[in-house]
Amino acid sequence: MLKRLSRPKRGPMPPPLASSATAEADLLARGFLDALAREEADRIRWGLRVATDPDDPVEPLTSDGPTEIADEIRRPPLRADLAAVAIGLARAMERQPDLIRRLRGEAPVVVIEASTGAIVPLVRRVLTRCALPENASVYGAEIGSHRPEGPAALILAREGGRDDRPDVGNEVVAHARNIPIPLIGIAPDPHSHLPRDLMRIAEWHLALPPLDMAALELIIEAVTGETPTRLLAPEGLRGLTVADLPLAICPDRSADRCIEALECIAAREDILPDGPTLDDLAGYGDAGTWGQELAADLVAYKAGRLSWDEIDHPALLLSGPPGVGKTLFAQALAQTAGVPLIATSVAQWNASKYLSGTLQAIRSVFAEARRRAPCVLFIDEVDGISDRAVLRGEYVEYWGQVINSVLEELAGAEDRPGVVVVAATNYPERLDPALKRAGRLDHEIRIEKPDLPALTAIFRHHLGAALPNDDTVPAAIAALGCTGADVEAFVRRARGVARRAGRALALDDVLDQIRASRPQLGPEARRRIAIHEAGHVVVASILGPGSVVGASLHSEGGVAEVSATLDGTATLEMCERQLAILMAGRAAEALEMDEISIGAGGGDESDLCRATELARAIETQFGLGLTGNAYVPDSQSFLVPGLIDAVRNRLGYAEERAALILTGHRSALQKIADALESKGTLSAQEIKELLSSSEKSDVGRLDVFEPALVQIKGRNP
Repeated sequence: MLKRLSRPKRGPMPPPLASSATAEADLLARGFLDALAREEADRIRWGLRVATDPDDPVEPLTSDGPTEIADEIRRPPLRADLAAVAIGLARAMERQPDLIRRLRGEAPVVVIEASTGAIVPLVRRVLTRCALPENASVYGAEIGSHRPEGPAALILAREGGRDDRPDVGNEVVAHARNIPIPLIGIAPDPHSHLPRDLMRIAEWHLALPPLDMAALELIIEAVTGETPTRLLAPEGLRGLTVADLPLAICPDRSADRCIEALECIAAREDILPDGPTLDDLAGYGDAGTWGQELAADLVAYKAGRLSWDEIDHPALLLSGPPGVGKTLFAQALAQTAGVPLIATSVAQWNASKYLSGTLQAIRSVFAEARRRAPCVLFIDEVDGISDRAVLRGEYVEYWGQVINSVLEELAGAEDRPGVVVVAATNYPERLDPALKRAGRLDHEIRIEKPDLPALTAIFRHHLGAALPNDDTVPAAIAALGCTGADVEAFVRRARGVARRAGRALALDDVLDQIRASRPQLGPEARRRIAIHEAGHVVVASILGPGSVVGASLHSEGGVAEVSATLDGTATLEMCERQLAILMAGRAAEALEMDEISIGAGGGDESDLCRATELARAIETQFGLGLTGNAYVPDSQSFLVPGLIDAVRNRLGYAEERAALILTGHRSALQKIADALESKGTLSAQEIKELLSSSEKSDVGRLDVFEPALVQIKGRNP
């Protein structure tokens, strides 16, 4: 039987870190390393296990007889990536009874899955030198109709290039079976890259196992001649690839220095994304809640307090308009959870000219995510994967394979423990329905453009330590309708202006950038919209409840921001005040310009729509109108007789009430409209000052209007 050789005279050597059981299991790996070392120049004295056969150290491992061992052998170091592939392939073959013996004497058909195209040549080299007979002739696709004399094998090594397709090479497979000789296929994705007939007749399907510490010890020993005295942490192993090994494991380093270099590489690979955490960001709503819950689960998962199957947040589809922060959300999620972020996109997958490259890119990024788990895998522009229902002609087969590949990777969170998938899209309706089925991207959250409080917080975040005493609400008011990405750009450009002027940043710099980014309204439109928003401001200030936060004009219109919202404690009077505020813009236009524009209506978020919905709810759902204490759902509202007339009357009363208030506060209305038209934005403080400087005879007194209000209500029962 085999025994360990004496070590070369390089000083006292520590005992190996691998267990004896692991060492015994790696006999074939050691034989492979010895076989490869014989191809290298004789540079240093070093030995692991070597059979007495000077030409083939693997052959004795295939027989049952005793094997004698030389005491010492001169041998050179190997490249670390070649040693890693040799060990992985040997381990994969050890799990298959008689495979090595059959490769050396029969004609088996074997398929080997390589993790990447880059290691395919290394796998072929190990097979040729270690697994096949010493004197075997090795052919590829060039074998043609040749019938070799003596031992031979056909190895189809495909890295995933343009011609590596299932319909290429089938005639070569048939010829190899007719000779017959061993037939071996190597590819990153055998089903996509190897001949179809080879896959149909394959007897063995091998995949190189992941790197572990016992294998790493052997690799370091094969390169340096030494055994490390300490282990690499499991998370460090997880972060390494075969391509990383030659960068850290070199003949001129000691074994322990190789471990230190590997730790540095692994640490850099797993570095957290720069930027804020979810706690630092605003405006994400349900997505923020989802992310905070998941981050807490990932922390518990890393600590071993939670198993993967207990985590109910394995995947998320983020949708929303461009610029709302979908990419930033993924970065902040990874930062909050303390895990790596792996970012990709469908555009990156499609960078290859050929389908095989696209499919390989998909598999590679998911493989990397599994290797570096726990982590967040972010897939941007996922709508770039076409919906099969709308595909036609030549695109059907191409996109069908792409979609199937993505579906295969996404199917079942249990197959990717520790990998959280966050996919982003601007157009969720364009996704193939299969992507959104249970177990894949089955949970969707839409991120809307930020509201005023969110914008205020986003401005504060991007300003950082600048302007600590300035209220960011005016900037947020001016930027209503903008996204978080817009805010970042406003602040960045404002900093540039201040820097070039040789002074500190001012809030006016930010406001100037906001105004410059938005097309200017024409004079007539600007005046009308200023009056309209001033109407909301005045009536809201008089009626309440709540307070006016600010008002602004922008290229698409204007907005008056009022903090009050209706909840379950609202009364009929509170609802009617809200209706008057909503109708005040129309009333102001009628009062100052003698006619009303269509701007108060026309959309689901318009004043008129919101007022109509509130009036309808009063009549049919709040128990305060036509249906008394009965509730009528939206879908059955048309069954309520007289509903349209009742809603119209409520809106009429609200508009007349607003007009009456504005008539009594016309001076305030005009001052606020003038200021808004001139400046474009007004803060709450500026509005308060304008109201205070106006005529005060009726300010804040509703009792003055009571007789008129009763008369109006009498006309609008």
